[in-house]
Amino acid sequence: MNNRLSKALLANPLMAVLSILLLVRLLSLAIYPLMDTTEARYGEMARLMAETGNWLTPLFNYDVPFWGKPPLHTWMSATGIELFGVSEFAVRFPHWLAAVVVIGLTAHFAKTLGLSALKVAILLTSTVVFYVSAGAVMTDMALTVGMTLAMVGFYLCWQGNKSWGYLGFVGLAIGLLAKGPVILVLMGLAVALWLVWGFGAIKPWRELVKRVPLVSGLLLMLLCSLPWYLMAEQATPGFLEYFILGEHWLRFVDSGWQGDLYGTAHDEPRGTIWLFFAVAALPWTLFIPRALWRLWRKGQGLDLQTKFFVSWMISPMILFTFAGNVLPAYVLPGVPAVALLIAHAWAGAEVPKFKGIALIISALLLLTAIVLGLGPSKDKSDRWLLQQRTQALPTYYWQNLEFSSRFYSQGKAELVKDAEEYRQVQMSPHYLVVGLKQLQDTSVFANCQLQAQRKRKALLFCENP
Repeated sequence: MNNRLSKALLANPLMAVLSILLLVRLLSLAIYPLMDTTEARYGEMARLMAETGNWLTPLFNYDVPFWGKPPLHTWMSATGIELFGVSEFAVRFPHWLAAVVVIGLTAHFAKTLGLSALKVAILLTSTVVFYVSAGAVMTDMALTVGMTLAMVGFYLCWQGNKSWGYLGFVGLAIGLLAKGPVILVLMGLAVALWLVWGFGAIKPWRELVKRVPLVSGLLLMLLCSLPWYLMAEQATPGFLEYFILGEHWLRFVDSGWQGDLYGTAHDEPRGTIWLFFAVAALPWTLFIPRALWRLWRKGQGLDLQTKFFVSWMISPMILFTFAGNVLPAYVLPGVPAVALLIAHAWAGAEVPKFKGIALIISALLLLTAIVLGLGPSKDKSDRWLLQQRTQALPTYYWQNLEFSSRFYSQGKAELVKDAEEYRQVQMSPHYLVVGLKQLQDTSVFANCQLQAQRKRKALLFCENP
């Protein structure tokens, strides 16, 4: 069997390249720790879900519900924990699988359009933001599954396949459970731009009603997603007001929004999302101008397929152009269209050096994962610090308990806020994690010895006073 597989890969270099890309990313999942704040936060939420058995409401802490995002990404990582135990691989593996689903959907779409499915799969997989996100514990890959299914479903439905139209509405339901109503805005922008750009201002809307099962499709979407929203509000009243008004309006219009219950908003200059796209979608953003020129020259203008790919690709940037609260991963739902656009431009020809570029991206990510696992992660995650404990003793954190601390202690590390609280727990041997600046400024830790140290924190072993 292995011999047959080896011969098949050697006979098909494109399949070999894609296999290497996916395998390298899969192997990298267990190398580096969950780092604060994003991955460690969502990893800890998944661990809490698996431990408590509360699969309805994601938890920010044992007694604090998380209203910031719907639960799909937490369900995914918690399922990994149920299957593999608590580990980096367990919480990341379902997001790697989600990336494989996106690759498969995009490749199938390419094939129906007469493009090379393997080329599209390689282009997509080797885009930097997609490759990094294919296994990152975040909400964005689950959202991209929904967006890709919605866009593919819509286009194929427009071409006459109503079954795909219903699958498109299932994609919207996935997006609603992954990140919320933003999926409706993203797809709405992409579809509206394509219809107006491709068909004019009035005619396409009549065709939309004829070709797309809007009423039954929307009912299917609500049937798949609305029950969770209603049950979540019933379980923790106030969720819908915070999630809809706060997360989807105030966060968007106010980059310094002070109502965030779970952190701080990001404040970037308006339009930064376009710069994020140019960098995050490397190396293939460098090919986009040439691709558009080839397509324009070939048809003396851009054809409908090209306009569809471009509309899909830029919809996240249109949405977030006037938002300051943005991150590079926000461009991810439009990245499948980048691969389709480039493959369309070079249909029947070889994209310049694309196999070599793809393998270089793979090698760089593996090297980065190894470096993070060996060195810099010590200052971005508490995994290494907690591994330096040599005895099974209680572990306390002085004034600051980060998400990686909670994940790698499996929820056993406890926070002490001040000297009075600490005096109540120091009657028996224990470990204490303290910031280096705090260690220098107080005499509270007189009975403690330095066990391990990193750039900003120290692990102390403390005996009876």
